[in-house]
Amino acid sequence: MRNTRALAVAGAAVAALGLSAPAAVAWDRPSNIVALPSVIARGGQLTITVDGCRRGGTATSSAFTMPATLSPIRGANETARGTATIRNNARPGPYDITVRCDGRTLTKPQAFTVIGGVRGGIGGSSTTGATPTDVAIGGGLVTAAAVGGGVFWMRRRAERRV
Repeated sequence: MRNTRALAVAGAAVAALGLSAPAAVAWDRPSNIVALPSVIARGGQLTITVDGCRRGGTATSSAFTMPATLSPIRGANETARGTATIRNNARPGPYDITVRCDGRTLTKPQAFTVIGGVRGGIGGSSTTGATPTDVAIGGGLVTAAAVGGGVFWMRRRAERRV
């Protein structure tokens, strides 16, 4: 009776372990497209990582200046990475990425979002450096501070003599 119980427990343990272990799968097609950063400004650099892309491939999007070349990552089994530049005139909003590896294609909808620039008029100061008026005001303030400090110091010296 003890042998049957031990055998049943061992069988249940092996079955539970076999069902809970993740399946080791060799990808034969691209999967898991990751675009970082997921929110990017126009003209920015986007890094694309793809699993199941053993020999590398290409990534395309209507927001890219040109297709990104995906190269295998050393030490990362069947993973490839590439960099793409976002067009300066890309419209703000979500964009898809289509990856082609080993003759197979995968598209990730809304893989990243392009944001627009700030609506800030001319974008900052319209002059470079201080104007003559700024220099005159600053010089006057420095002179007034020096005169005021000198008067204060002279009065303190005169009070000590008395």
